[in-house]
Amino acid sequence: MSHLSRLLERVRACDLCAVHLPMGPRPVLQAGVGARILIAGQAPGRRVHESGVPFEDPSGDRLREWMGVSAEEFYDANRVAILPMGFCYPGSGKSGDNPPRKECAPEWRQQLLDALPNIELTIVLGKYAQAYHLGAGKSVTAAVESWRAYWPTHLPLPHPSPRNQAWFKRNAWFESEVLPSLRKRVRALL
Repeated sequence: MSHLSRLLERVRACDLCAVHLPMGPRPVLQAGVGARILIAGQAPGRRVHESGVPFEDPSGDRLREWMGVSAEEFYDANRVAILPMGFCYPGSGKSGDNPPRKECAPEWRQQLLDALPNIELTIVLGKYAQAYHLGAGKSVTAAVESWRAYWPTHLPLPHPSPRNQAWFKRNAWFESEVLPSLRKRVRALL
């Protein structure tokens, strides 16, 4: 059994914040040592918690469309790693899901990143992942607007959630300016 396999086994058995999780622990992530693309997200939603499959929801449909990949390519752990900031569903709040639990990233994130030596592009979804991977201080919109500053190793994106429809309408440049570059880079890495 490889180092990464043992690490994933430990992560999937984690119950560090079980007392705080409304549906109990169920870490949802995907990683293979050959992965060249990393998707750094927020935390699984209720549907993903129930299925145990990352991005098996409308957000995932949109993300795969943005990337220009098939489900088969997306779910190949040796092509695409998926590591949310929190691995378990954190419950819902007033305006959507709660933030990722704070215990998860300090315990596991760097160990997992160290076990993924071939990552060449990190797709950074939403403010929590952007704060970790790109440094705090910018809003999601400001980070996405300055995407070229992080390119070609990182790409900040808004979360692909259907709840972000208003953001997509206000920022029509995103689809024509950012997504073609993303698709081209993903194709080159796959």
